This record gives sequence, C-alpha cells and structure tokens, in this order.
Amino acid sequence: MPVNRRTVLATAMATAAPGLALAQSNLDWIGIKRLMQGPVLGWCSTDEAAVWTRASGTWPICIEYDRDPLFSAPRRTAVLPADAAEDYIQVHRLSGLEPGVKYAYRVIVDGRPNPDDAGHEPWRLATQPVGPSAFRLAFGSCARRARYPVQPIWQAIDTARPDLFVWAGDAVYADSLEPDIIAEEYRRQRDLPEIRRFMATTPQFCIWDDHDYGLNDQDRRHPAKVAALETFRRYWPNPSGGLPGAPGAFFRWAHGGVDFFFLDVRYHRDPNEDPNVAGKTMLGTAQCDWLLDGLRASRAPFKVLISGSGWNDGKVEGADSWASFTHERDAIFTEIMAAGVTGVVLLSGDTHFGEMNCLPWSERGGYDLYEFVSSPLAQDPVDLYLTGRPIMRVRQAFSADVNFGVIDFDLTSDDPTVRFELRDESGQAAWPAVVVRASELQPGRTSWPDKLDGFSARRWAAAQSGEGYY
Repeated sequence: MPVNRRTVLATAMATAAPGLALAQSNLDWIGIKRLMQGPVLGWCSTDEAAVWTRASGTWPICIEYDRDPLFSAPRRTAVLPADAAEDYIQVHRLSGLEPGVKYAYRVIVDGRPNPDDAGHEPWRLATQPVGPSAFRLAFGSCARRARYPVQPIWQAIDTARPDLFVWAGDAVYADSLEPDIIAEEYRRQRDLPEIRRFMATTPQFCIWDDHDYGLNDQDRRHPAKVAALETFRRYWPNPSGGLPGAPGAFFRWAHGGVDFFFLDVRYHRDPNEDPNVAGKTMLGTAQCDWLLDGLRASRAPFKVLISGSGWNDGKVEGADSWASFTHERDAIFTEIMAAGVTGVVLLSGDTHFGEMNCLPWSERGGYDLYEFVSSPLAQDPVDLYLTGRPIMRVRQAFSADVNFGVIDFDLTSDDPTVRFELRDESGQAAWPAVVVRASELQPGRTSWPDKLDGFSARRWAAAQSGEGYY
C-alpha cells in the first residue's frame, strides 16, 4: 500500500504535540482578503454614484467615501457579501452626494482597506453639476486583449480627462458560447495596468456589439444570448438594461443636459443576409418604440444615439451594419423628422478605422445627421471599407493608427455646441475637429457643406463634375 505522507505527518504531529495538532485543524485557511478586479466607477448622477468590485472570496465589501481625501469624516455604503454565484461581484451605490463635487473613495474588504490599493488610493469621483453644463466624453470600440496585451492608448485617453467614457461595442473579443470565457475576457481586460486607474476614476458606460455578445456578426439566433446578457450585466454597472418583456442591453442616460440612448443592436437583430425590406429589424419592435418615445419626450439640445453597428451605408447590403437594415433605419429617421425631434447625433464603432460622416437628411426635408465613428482601441486598423459608397465623408477615414473619440459638449451658451475630434494612440488629433451647433440640427437646415475640410470639399466637387467619386 502506498504511503500517504500527509497522514504520516499529521499522525506524528498529534503524537508529539496533541495541542498543536488541534490548533492546526481549527485554522481557517483564507488567504488575503482583497479585490481581484476593480474598482470600476460606473454612472455618477448629481447625488449618487455606482462602483463595481470583484472580490477574491466571499468577503463583505463596502465603499468608504468622503470629500476629504484623508477620510476625516467618511461615510460607507451598505456592506454587500461577495457571492460565488455572482462571480464574487458587487455593485455599490454611493448616496447622499452633493452636485458638482469631487469625492475620494476606497474599497473596504471585511472592515479594512483593500490591501492591493495601497499606494494607489484614494480613488476619485466627481458628481454631475445641476443643470446644463460643459463636459467631455471620450469613446471607442474594439479592444482585443489577446492580440494587444499592452494598450498604451489608455494613457492618452486618461490624459484627455474625459468626464465619462463610452465603450461603443466589442469591449472584449470573447467569441465564445461559454459565459465563463466571456467573463474571463472581461477580467483580462480589466487587469491591464494601463487601464486600472482610468476605470476607477472615470464613469464607464458600455453597449455591446458582436464580439462581446459572443460570436462574430451574430444576431437573435445566438444560442447562448441569455447567458451572454447575464454576464454583460454582471460585469458592466450600467444604470439599467432592457425593458420588462424585452430583454437587452439598451438603456438611456442623461449627463449635463444631453440625453444618451445606448442601443442593443444584437439581441433582437434579424440576420444580416435577410432581404432588406420593410419589417426587417435590428432593434426589435419594443426597443424601437422605446427609442422613439424617448426621443419625442426629450427636451435636450442633443440626443446621442449610440450603436455598435455603423449607421451609414458605406458597407454593402448584407454586411454587418445598418446598411443591411436601411428600411428600419430610414423609418426611424423619418419619424424623428416628422415628430420635430431636433439635435440628434450618431455614434458608432466596429469599422476598425475612424470616421466622421454625414447622412444628409436635409435633402429630405429634415436636417443633416452627423455620425462619429471611433475604432479600434486595441485591434488591427484596416482599410477594407475606406472606399465604401454611397457615403458623405466630412473627414476622410483614418486607418493609420488605433484611435479614440473626444466629444466636447457645451450647453452653457444660447446655441449649444458639440465638437468632434479623433485622436491617435499618442493623443494627437487625426484631423481638424468638427463643430456642430444645436441650431443646425433642426428641420430645414443644411449644414454639411460648411463642415467639409479642404480634401473632402475637393473630392466632393470632383464627384459632382464627374471627375471622380466621393
């Protein structure tokens, strides 16, 4: 019979020192109580904020916060247990905050500050001011951790000091039906040292596209979409998601006087290759009604529609974009114009190059719809669709580097403005910024000719004379 060394050792200890053996058997081997990932700062309103954490075990976790970074008079959130069934994740709600104020916060693990944050804390957050304001949003899409294990672009994004950051699809490349694999990709991305401080101090908002939905170019037929949505909700502390009876990742958020509509372009999506006819849907009836009702009710000078799939029709029909759903897209835009909804701006990702486009709905009695595209954050830039037509390019597509978008909203003037800029990995502007005024986003206004840079204007003129294409 083989010798069990552990049994022999235990027997020897008990024989030599019975008291020692009893003490050893009562030891609770728990390791270091700490966080595995996080904190991640979620939404911040005028008086509340959300913080996401993931613990190393079933420890009680809370957030301590104070205006004083030395925590002279701190408050704490409710203590939340870390549950293995929820992958040891908690979302903490900080309440009783004051508008337009900066706070220090730190994570408390079983009564003590998270040991791995020593030297990094306190983390910071800032609540929204009351009323319309000037603020900066940064956004991007397509962050492939397996191919880009080092992502210096986050240093440039952090340096830009945005007031919030939007992940516009493909935050991870899970490409799997397994929820555990999708979760692991989220964890791998958050373990990047370049991103840790940024995610802890800048409010994070996320909408998914195909690769974080689970499978490339996938639609409503995705066999594991229920589990994928559950994992997405667990790892992103968005303010909400979906509707009763209409599951999904879509939600609405207001910041500084701007209304943001985050659209789920996967869960209810018909196959790209289906005939592009009336009734084909990307959003599904419930989400589409939710969007139009929200736009009609909004009084914000700007309403930003965020889609992982590109709004323009530069790709061929049947490809993975709104180009394969133009009946639904155009019906939405027609209703927007007919209802007198002003100030709509479009954001998207996915293409693996940066863009600034216009859908000239002023030619249909409406106003020009500007689409700002940032992609990729950490993936190979491509030029596959650079010559896609028909499309109106306000700025020529940028595929020379990874990139992120910077959008400055100023709602403090009589005619609010939104300023678009695309920046590369070093933080340098890829092309001259584009400024659009709220007064230009009203039915009957044509604004795109004044937005073209010199290169785009020359290409447009050549196309009109038959000497080239735009």
